Amino acid sequence: MTLISRRLFSSLLGGLAVLGITGIAAAHAAEDLSKVTLRVGDQTGATRAKLEAAGLLNDVPYKIEWSVFPAAVNLHEALKADAVDIGQAADSPTVSAIAGGSKIKVVANFSNGGLGSSILVPAGSPIKSLADLKGKTISPTTRGSVAHYLTLGALKKAGLTANDVKLAFLTPADASAAFQAGSIDAWGTWGVYKARTIGTLNATELVDGQGINTGNFVVSATNNALADSGKVAAIADFVSRIDRGYDWSRNNKDAYIAFYAGFAKQDKETIEKIYPDEAAYKRKPIDDIFVASLQTVFETWKEAGVLTGSLNLGDYVYRDIPIN
Repeated sequence: MTLISRRLFSSLLGGLAVLGITGIAAAHAAEDLSKVTLRVGDQTGATRAKLEAAGLLNDVPYKIEWSVFPAAVNLHEALKADAVDIGQAADSPTVSAIAGGSKIKVVANFSNGGLGSSILVPAGSPIKSLADLKGKTISPTTRGSVAHYLTLGALKKAGLTANDVKLAFLTPADASAAFQAGSIDAWGTWGVYKARTIGTLNATELVDGQGINTGNFVVSATNNALADSGKVAAIADFVSRIDRGYDWSRNNKDAYIAFYAGFAKQDKETIEKIYPDEAAYKRKPIDDIFVASLQTVFETWKEAGVLTGSLNLGDYVYRDIPIN
């Protein structure tokens, strides 16, 4: 290589580094992303709404085809059917989907240490502790969800099992209606549903996921998408935008609260209380420690009788999307 070509090569690499393009993204920097359509599954539409509020969808070099789903179970059904290319959900429903035969791999992870999902009880409820859940009816929302995982962990923490309560698996909409009508005693839920229930019904948070859930909110991609070099480049870019979205939330508290209050249709005081759930998210590496945490989730599901068999979660991660 001549001195001139070496300098040119170094200059190109430097330019890529400035742009935050490394690893897989650099390998695909020559891809014509204008010809790529990335099909993104979005729970409740929250990802798109936040990225738009943060101005992070203004310069996307590829087309995004959005699909909105009410919960992780629906998102993962779409991933399994190859109806979307990527989607973000908690690790517990993701492991459930993998165990159910979904041909996906986890490509990125963001964690807030277990915040975000909670067990709520109505205002004025006699339930004051986890032990008080004995004999009560709880909706963990959908089977295999992050709230289901939290509910099982919370019961175990109180020395109880699922046999000590009545579990009512409901869609988010049905669980919300049941909670409001008083036909369930407690509700395991997350995100916008949690915000609306606290804000509208003055519900009380009995317990959050800290110390029980990992707080891992993972991005999964289908094997078909990962076999397409153009889509891999788009996925790397999109994950970077998610990362910058969390940066925006942390660095622009007032703007985030104003945005999410409008999105959740709640007052700013309510969103202020749950803001730490969002602000705590940080991107984490897809490494052996992360794989071990996925394996622990699987073993926990097995112990609870939700899943059976054996699974090596190391086969279901994709380590080549760079962390900028």
